[in-house]
Amino acid sequence: MITKSIKNLLIACSLCCGAAAVLTACNDEDIPDNYYSSTKLTAGAFIEADADQFSEFQRILTRGNYIGMLKTYGTYTLFAPTNDAVRSWLQANGYASVEELPMAQCDTIARNHIVRTKALFTTDFSISSAPMNMNDTYIELSVDSDATNNNALIVYVNKHSKIIEKDDSVTNGVVHVVDHLLSATNQFLPGLIEEDPNLTIFYQALKLTGMADSLNRYIDMTYSCSDDSVSKGIRVSYGTANGGGSKTPPAYFPERRYFKYTAFVETDSIYRANGINNIADLTAYAKQVYDESYPQDAGLYDDDPTNRKNPLNRFVSYHLINRIGLYEDWIIQGPIMERCFDRTMADPEDYYETMCPGTTMRFCCPTTGLWINRKGLARNVQVRGVRVLTREESGSRNQQARNGIYHYIDGILTYSKQVRDVVFNRRIRVDFTTLSPDFMNVEGGTRGHHIDETEFLTAFKRGYVTDWKFSPETFIGVSNEQTSWWHYQGQGVAVLGLFDVSVKLPPVPSSTYEIRLGYTVGPERGVAQVYLNNVPCGIPVDLRVGCEGYEADTEDDDENLAIDKAMRNLGFMKAPDSYRPGGGNTMRENGIIRRILATEYLDENQEYWLRFRQVLDDPDCYISLDYLELCPKSVYASPEGEDRH
Repeated sequence: MITKSIKNLLIACSLCCGAAAVLTACNDEDIPDNYYSSTKLTAGAFIEADADQFSEFQRILTRGNYIGMLKTYGTYTLFAPTNDAVRSWLQANGYASVEELPMAQCDTIARNHIVRTKALFTTDFSISSAPMNMNDTYIELSVDSDATNNNALIVYVNKHSKIIEKDDSVTNGVVHVVDHLLSATNQFLPGLIEEDPNLTIFYQALKLTGMADSLNRYIDMTYSCSDDSVSKGIRVSYGTANGGGSKTPPAYFPERRYFKYTAFVETDSIYRANGINNIADLTAYAKQVYDESYPQDAGLYDDDPTNRKNPLNRFVSYHLINRIGLYEDWIIQGPIMERCFDRTMADPEDYYETMCPGTTMRFCCPTTGLWINRKGLARNVQVRGVRVLTREESGSRNQQARNGIYHYIDGILTYSKQVRDVVFNRRIRVDFTTLSPDFMNVEGGTRGHHIDETEFLTAFKRGYVTDWKFSPETFIGVSNEQTSWWHYQGQGVAVLGLFDVSVKLPPVPSSTYEIRLGYTVGPERGVAQVYLNNVPCGIPVDLRVGCEGYEADTEDDDENLAIDKAMRNLGFMKAPDSYRPGGGNTMRENGIIRRILATEYLDENQEYWLRFRQVLDDPDCYISLDYLELCPKSVYASPEGEDRH
């Protein structure tokens, strides 16, 4: 028997197999007459009403067929360049007037200045709400102070376009006036890196290894989705551990599927400071590092930089991740970080597989900055790692390509023996929302861009989620973040129906690990048989109840250790005490728990898949996949014992 909600879901999923969505310019003939009858101006009328300031931009919007769209109903954020800004850009690019611009160029410029479906005032721009323009690139704001005006705050868009008049409210959104055209590029990531004069050595290595060719995908042309699923969404029913009951939030399938990338790159000056002055020096440096990390391969692949086991190839590909991430995207930010993490116990962290086979990066966010492969807490830092430079520190160059972004780092990034054996000799806590690049490459992103907005799901089609496999009866949707949820990092992957879903584990250094599932219990969550590479991990996990041997923490540390040991003997652990939604200690309750699934030797050169299969014949059950832990034996069996953080 299929419930009404699941029926609707399956129908919507089938609709997604319809005609491909085609990206076309809006046409005035397709737009109805001005929807508004009030005397208040629309965004388009706002531009037309001030020819002294916007006549040049109006001509661009008119030639690109967007002025009509901006005069109708809808919701828009418009960045409007002044006449001086347009004329300066025309002169710099060899055009005498707007009329000399190709129509396609007018279309690109117009789309680059419009955010559709959102009215974003400057107070709305934050680390949790970086929007995309109609060219599917992020709009980034950065700030500076005006030393000539009592250090007044200056706001820049995409690094070099200053907002000179902000927050002009119009009937269909908001307009911000800028003094330069917003930077835009049709370059893919390798081309943008090539254009940066600070990255000549890294680009030579990128080209020589052939990794530049791996960064040239953009839109998956085999993907399609119906307009109804994109624009109107579907309703899905699932319960909530917060007091029981059922919710029916909307779920939206993305209109397009993207391939995007991020590179973390050293400038030539960083190389020179480390005695690396050319590509030969970098090749020698890479050989020194990776021959030590992989002694079994030393000297075998030196003559072929395109071989994935070549030291230079490993060096370059370890700098690359197959998803796009702004500076703030790599660690959950905003109110969730501020309210939920106890940073005296543990740094907020996340892990991402790199394009170097068998390797992962650790990102953490101590009290200052974003760091890669750092180990230690506060002043007790064992391995410094490298720091990612902020957009303000990175200068005025546009670092966002059509299909990705690059970030400067302040040191040389490698997967050295120290990184593998020291940095990754730790309990590795992995949020399920990080386990596919599609969760971040989707328009608007699913992590860190919708914190505490009205609850909704971003739905994903079967066959179009990298590193996930699921049955036709399975629905997958990533929830937006809620600071009040018990979920680690405030969100999870909702898996509905008679589900059968498998997810690939990130690679970890070869060792014996406890594999643990962190989850919240609820009467509607069902019972799941878990498999590792299709071998059952003990008896099914009953997601409806906690641990029968659970006892609350006491004031006596020795008694608490005894309670924890008794729970471990039953295959359970309390949730970490370093994450506290709403500032409380709810993560130590029996409804929020860790289950030890298996103790296995994991080989960094092999793939491992965790499979979750619903064993109850009830299509209304679901599982909310929250987080995994991969804990090496050196930690869980250490003489001093594993901490609770």
